[in-house]
Formats: sequence, structure tokens, C-alpha cells
Amino acid sequence: MFDVKQLRVLRSVAEHGSFSAAAEALSYTQPAVSQQIAALERRAGTTLVDRGSRGVRLTDAGRALVDHADAVLARLAAAEAELEAIAGVRGGRVRLSAFPTAAASILPSAVALFGKRHPDVELSFVEQEPEEAVAMLRSVELEVAIVYEFKDLLQPEFDRLYEGIELHYLVEDPMYIALPRDHPCARKQRLRVEDLAEETWIQSDSGDQCGRLHRAACAAAGFDPRSLGFQSDDYNVVQGLIAAGVGISLLPALALTNVRDDIVIRSLGRRAPSRRVAAATLAGRFRSPATEAMLGILEEVAARFELPAGAPVAA
Repeated sequence: MFDVKQLRVLRSVAEHGSFSAAAEALSYTQPAVSQQIAALERRAGTTLVDRGSRGVRLTDAGRALVDHADAVLARLAAAEAELEAIAGVRGGRVRLSAFPTAAASILPSAVALFGKRHPDVELSFVEQEPEEAVAMLRSVELEVAIVYEFKDLLQPEFDRLYEGIELHYLVEDPMYIALPRDHPCARKQRLRVEDLAEETWIQSDSGDQCGRLHRAACAAAGFDPRSLGFQSDDYNVVQGLIAAGVGISLLPALALTNVRDDIVIRSLGRRAPSRRVAAATLAGRFRSPATEAMLGILEEVAARFELPAGAPVAA
């Protein structure tokens, strides 16, 4: 493998036409330039520079190597510039994902703030549930993924899911009960899950994490929820079904940024099932300054996240 320093010396000799001029341009001594060229010729196994009374000239091999040296040194210069930019958060990229409710609540402000502070960083986003997002982190398709895990419920699958993943806590995301406006319990400011054991429940897909949370919350309250087959992962659909009087449901706090005026949201207090929302990165992987900046901004935005006016705060 050729030495980059020696390639720079050869290019300088070619540019200036003599060892002495090259030495002056590089702030070397002339013997040092001669030694570098001699070492490069030994590595190449051929003569690169003809030394004559009228100066020096490159051989065919020397000219060919200079052509390649120009390309190599240009790429190295570009790499150095990019690394300097990344170190100063003046370049690089951050590929980000979030699950839907975080994408609609925390993410927009974070993306806007990041773009304002670091306009030269390439930022991209894809919506993904935690399982898919973690797989993308492991395959180095993402730098940061906003994910969640459940609080106070045994969910061993999360321990397996997040093996080798570093979680940076952002916000607690408690669940609330959503009821039709004319429901008998709509006037109560605070409810318990067990108060609603006889209701028809609209749930998330029974195969996903939120669906399992719904069933686990009802099981902890001592009953098996009656769903009559009403399942949806789209909280707008869920709210529409609730407004029509089809049933009731649990909604996470992050979904309350967009609440219909014909349903009622009630707190479950301190016993509310809850999700811990976190920014996930691959443990042990180098995090660029741009990635660190995004983590800081996500924490900043999450710290000031507030429920919409009129929504109850869990006690």
C-alpha cells in the first residue's frame, strides 16, 4: 500500500519540476524529498522520476501514479472536510423513525428545531412501530428511533426486543379512557378500569403491543374485555367509533393532541396503564455530534410536551 505522505511529495515534485522547489512548497528539506521519492520507488518497484542536469521529469509510471494520487488525495481532502463538518454539526446525516402517535406529537417540533439549529445536517424520517424500528437500528438503517415500553406490566418481549439497544428516556405516556359524550360515566372526572368491565371495548390490533396492553390492563382489573371484534390501530377511527356510541377505548396521552369534540377523555389516575417513550440508539455504536444533537433536542421537546387544553392530567 502506498504512503499518502509519499504520494503528496511525488505530486509536488511533478507540479514544481524540481526537488528543491517541491521541498520549499512542502516546508521539507531537499534530502527529505529525495528520501521520500526513493522510498516510493522501492514500493512501486520502478523508477518514477528521471533525475537529469536540467531537472527532473516523471516517467510514464510516475505520471500514472500522480494521476491516481490526485484522485486519492482529493477523496481524502473531501473526507477530512466532511468529518470536520460532522464534528461541528455542520454536516452529516440523521435518519430517524417514530411510532405514529410520537410522530404526530413530539416529532414535528423536534424536526423543526433541529432544522433551525443545524440546517446543514441531512435529516430524514420514516414512521415505524418499535419492532420494525429496532430492526432498522440493528441493520444501521437508522441513527435514532422513538420507541416505547410498558410501565408496571410484565412484557418480557420488550426485554428481548431492546437487547443491545440504548434507551434515552423522553416522556411518560399514560393511558386515558375515551367515552361517548352521553355515556353515564362521562361526568366522572376520574375512573377506574374496573368501573368499565361491562362495556364494549374498541382495541388496537390484538397482535401488536398496544393491543396486548389493553388486554393486560383489563386483566389486571379482573375482567376480560368484550370487544365484539372492533379493532383499529388508527386513533381517528377509534374516536369515530366511540363518538358513534359503538364502545369505549384506552387512548395514550400522545394521541390527545387531536381529540374530537363529541367524545370525553377521563383520567385513570395513578393506576393508569402507561408507556415509557424513549429515543433508541444502537448500544456501543459511535454517535456522531449530529446524532447527539438530535437526542438532546428530542429530550428538550419532550420535557415541555403538554396535553391539549382541557385534557386531564393523571394524578
